[in-house]
Amino acid sequence: MECKLRPWKSTDLKSLVKYANNWKIGKNMTDKFPYPYTEEAGKKFIEYASGGEPLCIFAIEIRGEACGGIGVHPQEDIHKKNMELGYWLAEPLWGHGIVSKAIKEMVEYGFNTFPINRIFARPYGSNKASQRVLEKNGFVLEARLKNTIWKKDRFEDELIYAVRLDE
Repeated sequence: MECKLRPWKSTDLKSLVKYANNWKIGKNMTDKFPYPYTEEAGKKFIEYASGGEPLCIFAIEIRGEACGGIGVHPQEDIHKKNMELGYWLAEPLWGHGIVSKAIKEMVEYGFNTFPINRIFARPYGSNKASQRVLEKNGFVLEARLKNTIWKKDRFEDELIYAVRLDE
């Protein structure tokens, strides 16, 4: 299935809310990605994602519709040579290799666009699919932090996966 990464547009609001308002997605995201996902949250996100130059956050488009998102997020201070990768995809499209393709493209974009040497992601210990897709894209497990995430009244392990420019 073909996908492309492109900037978010205000016209993506309807599809963003339709696909993001899903607990199966929200349970694996930080609390900054709300559940339920509202139009107000979508408008704020699109405005945020559209800012900055160069862009760091993109829509994952399938057949002309925004069906997910992916981005690399700059770090500050002593961590400025690192970026954090984050992503999500509409549930009906899971299992088609879309996220794997998007991660590959985003990693290339991150290393080619920003003066960094490391891109990392922090999936929850229970999110096996996210762990597998990172490993398929050359990310290596650097750490497992036991019970550091508090999400919906329970603890989760935080895993740290990374890929480096020089590897």
